[in-house]
Amino acid sequence: MRKVKFTQDTFDEKLGGILTEFPMLDVRSSIFWKYSAYTDRACGHQDLHPFLSSLVNVLYDKNHYKLALGQLRTARHLIDSVAKDYVRLLKFGDSLYRCKQLKRAALGRCVFKFHVYHISPTPPPGYLSMATIMRRQKDPLAYLEQVRQHMSRLPAIDPNTRTLLICGYPNVGKSSFINKVTRADVDVQPYAFTTKSLFVGHLDYKYLRWQVIDTPGVLDHPLEEMNTIEMQSITALAHLKSCVLYFMDLSEQCGYSVEAQCKLFHSIKPLFANKPTVLVINKVDVMRLDDLSPENRALVDEVINKEGVTCVQVSCYSEEGVMELKTKACDVLLAHRVGNKVKGTKINSVLNRIHVAQPKARDDVSRAPFIPDAAKARLEQKQAGSKRRLEKDIEVEEGGPGVYNINLKSESLRNALQVLANKRTPQRTTSWRTQSGSSTSCLRSWTAKTLPTSSIPTSWRNWRHWNVRRRSSLPKASTTARRRW
Repeated sequence: MRKVKFTQDTFDEKLGGILTEFPMLDVRSSIFWKYSAYTDRACGHQDLHPFLSSLVNVLYDKNHYKLALGQLRTARHLIDSVAKDYVRLLKFGDSLYRCKQLKRAALGRCVFKFHVYHISPTPPPGYLSMATIMRRQKDPLAYLEQVRQHMSRLPAIDPNTRTLLICGYPNVGKSSFINKVTRADVDVQPYAFTTKSLFVGHLDYKYLRWQVIDTPGVLDHPLEEMNTIEMQSITALAHLKSCVLYFMDLSEQCGYSVEAQCKLFHSIKPLFANKPTVLVINKVDVMRLDDLSPENRALVDEVINKEGVTCVQVSCYSEEGVMELKTKACDVLLAHRVGNKVKGTKINSVLNRIHVAQPKARDDVSRAPFIPDAAKARLEQKQAGSKRRLEKDIEVEEGGPGVYNINLKSESLRNALQVLANKRTPQRTTSWRTQSGSSTSCLRSWTAKTLPTSSIPTSWRNWRHWNVRRRSSLPKASTTARRRW
């Protein structure tokens, strides 16, 4: 009985750890809601951000993922039922042999060789053992292990922090920009879809930490025809509150025309709702906005004139305008976040607790600031552009080292010597430990503190003889006192 309970507790602990560690998607609407005792433990995952939930759905197929976790949850429930039934049978076993066979059957080490109707009229459900139940979970466990390994390689994206989101057609310079402004090392190659997943970099601006997300390239076709790589970009655009940087390549070196890039912008523009947008004209070292043909210029101007769109021209190759783009995007996002907070209702509760005190004059007397005369003289001298004339300057004017003779009767030299003469001698150290840490240094420190200066010998080489004379002059004392001295 003890081994059956121990095995049941072990399986319950392991399966419970798996179900708790994996993020749960739509727990309340799950078909396994009837097992409330187990879903309640996973309710802590209900606050999963919509971006993370959608990303799991794109990468791992939401239905397959939930089905695998549901099978483990069902296996956990069945193991508990099997253990409960076999423990009840073991309590009424009529012999040691019968109890041993029941234990082996519960753990799954053998198949039933006798009929359990002799003990209980209701056999265990389906004659299942714990090992048989777990053996059937081979495929769900293998799938969840692959999901776990892939999740561990995903970047750590914070959906609530300040974010710059880079999007656009493939090969327009998105990865080059994130490599310039952050420490990220995204692979850059001259072919499309080099970036196949989300990459995250971080930068500091105005003493704040910002995350920059590089998304895979998106093509202009219906949502149903997009693959997993493109759906990651669409998921990030749809759920993250960020500043969107839409990159365009006017030179068409990316393989897509200006008309196609403008059309893609209008197609995904609904995803930019309530988000500041920056139109980035990249590769200006090859072709600038002014060099476009009238037809293409009209298409680009239509995008620029959209509400809430800011245009910046950069070149990631020559780094022209890269820092300007970073500053512009961060400032736009900060202003947008502050504006949203002011429009909200939470700001009222904060403003009611803030009081700005204004000082009042106590009388009509004008009290001008006091500036010492020496400070005024230094300020006038600084404004005039003249600096203090030093002895080194006089030496250079009169021929330099080896030619210049210092005037020993000068007033500045007499003042310096007078200061040195009046300067007090520094006090002797009273510390038993010095910087050198040697015994001689410690002894000198103690002697300077304890003994008068006249009793210290001039040369420390005869310290041993002086110490003997010092000890012989002391009154007779015990051996312990002498050792201490």
